[in-house]
Amino acid sequence: MVENPFEVEIRVGEVLEAEAFTEANKPKMTKLWIDLGEEHGEIQSAAQLDHHYDPEELEGRQVLCATTLGSVRIAGFKSEALTVCVPGEEEYPVLVEPDEDVPLGGLLF
Repeated sequence: MVENPFEVEIRVGEVLEAEAFTEANKPKMTKLWIDLGEEHGEIQSAAQLDHHYDPEELEGRQVLCATTLGSVRIAGFKSEALTVCVPGEEEYPVLVEPDEDVPLGGLLF
């Protein structure tokens, strides 16, 4: 867990697998398994993405992940990173992602 918000690491990952997270209390949640590259490995993340994305269309996409915030359990699922999103027109999360493929694990600067 970081003490200072400026110490948060945001890294590039690739969604390996995604599935609807119907067990979660929040609506439209998605379970994500994300590859952060050889040095950082695979992590899990839960995100409220089903408003804009079908789980199948997330697989293979590069996403940004805040990886140093600690982990939480949501309905038994360990979420180890925050998948970075911004609110869309209806305030539902829209992914922040590179506009071209970049190396996995790359640190946002």
